[in-house]
Amino acid sequence: MQEPQVVEGVIEEALPNTLFRVKLEGGELTLAYLAGKMRLHRIKVLVGDKVSIRLDPYGGRARIVRRI
Repeated sequence: MQEPQVVEGVIEEALPNTLFRVKLEGGELTLAYLAGKMRLHRIKVLVGDKVSIRLDPYGGRARIVRRI
């Protein structure tokens, strides 16, 4: 099984239902949701925060796994 790719980006826009528009290091925009552990521990993510995300290998939504 293929391991998910982890990249860094910056939160550009906060959307409803803990969705975020993230600008990746290469300048590409992607849609990402907050990981379950971050929701469980109520870690806040705001516009302008640097985050680490896991990209879906099939091109779907990415998952925010860490705030840097």
